[in-house]
Amino acid sequence: MRIINRRVLTLLAATAVVALGACSGMSTRDQDMAVGAGIGAVGGAVLTGGSAIGTVGGAVVGGVIGNEVGKK
Repeated sequence: MRIINRRVLTLLAATAVVALGACSGMSTRDQDMAVGAGIGAVGGAVLTGGSAIGTVGGAVVGGVIGNEVGKK
């Protein structure tokens, strides 16, 4: 089970890196929101043991926080 969780975490991290590579045309606020969502998704997956609901919830919370940080 631990190997599966590690694979899920690795896949999420790789997906976040690839997705963030497409941020070059985004505003700073949009970039902050995307980074927050990526970090939140990974954090939610880790905290809930790879649960889909935890991953999505973490992405939502991280995106909201990133959006607020980007307001400056």
